[in-house]
Amino acid sequence: MKYRAEVFVTLKPVVNDPAGLTIRGGLHALGFDSVTDVRAGKYLVLSLEESDATQARARIDAMARQLLANAVIEDYRIELEPVAEPVAAGDVSA
Repeated sequence: MKYRAEVFVTLKPVVNDPAGLTIRGGLHALGFDSVTDVRAGKYLVLSLEESDATQARARIDAMARQLLANAVIEDYRIELEPVAEPVAAGDVSA
């Protein structure tokens, strides 16, 4: 079965975020003074084929631990959903 995974990687709260500070400064310069904090991160979308959702989540978790996120300074969150296969034209077996 095919799955679509979204992986959100963010710096841990105790880690300084220079990109977030720069973005906040830019927003303030544009007049958005109500912004008090910005945390920047990474958003990744992966598609994979696995036998079931448990296996797909385990594989994505392994990818995040080994490559996508730095466990020392980053946290990550995974959202996983099955992808429906397109129905072939003329297929009325549904």
